[in-house]
Amino acid sequence: MKMLALRCLVALTLLAAATFAFANPFKSKIISGDDSVLEIIVPGDHFMKITNFTQDGGTDRAVVEVTLPGDTENGGTTNVLTATRIDFSTGSNAVNFPETGNRVWIAGPARVRIRPVVGAKLFITYKKERDEGSGGGGGGGGGGGGTPSPIPIFSATPTCTPDIFGNPCPTATP
Repeated sequence: MKMLALRCLVALTLLAAATFAFANPFKSKIISGDDSVLEIIVPGDHFMKITNFTQDGGTDRAVVEVTLPGDTENGGTTNVLTATRIDFSTGSNAVNFPETGNRVWIAGPARVRIRPVVGAKLFITYKKERDEGSGGGGGGGGGGGGTPSPIPIFSATPTCTPDIFGNPCPTATP
């Protein structure tokens, strides 16, 4: 019995080590009011997942700005996420209920900017991942992208099609 428990412990330890070795960790940043603009570049074969964007203090609302290369229709930049306010203890907002945070995924290529807000601390948690399922963009590596082949469907029930004169299919009589 001791040997079985020891083997299970070794197996669980190896599995836990593999999980930590291959995990793609989230990154977190704190942006104070006197910091410079946080700029994150998302390459073309990656995407960025923002799971948390909060603001403590300040009067203006912080936003996540995204610039897509070659996008001249919208001036090139748009706001995709506003910060969730977590401190309503003072001022006219003291009676508001807590806000619900949102998540956003940004496909590359893109330039993500977060400008500091005077008198506020911003907190963002994000992760950049390789887009392995797109199959586009040339070159080896990615999956998918090909034309799927049709799958034949076989039926155990025989079917009948009317003949060229429009006569219906024969039916069996009991």
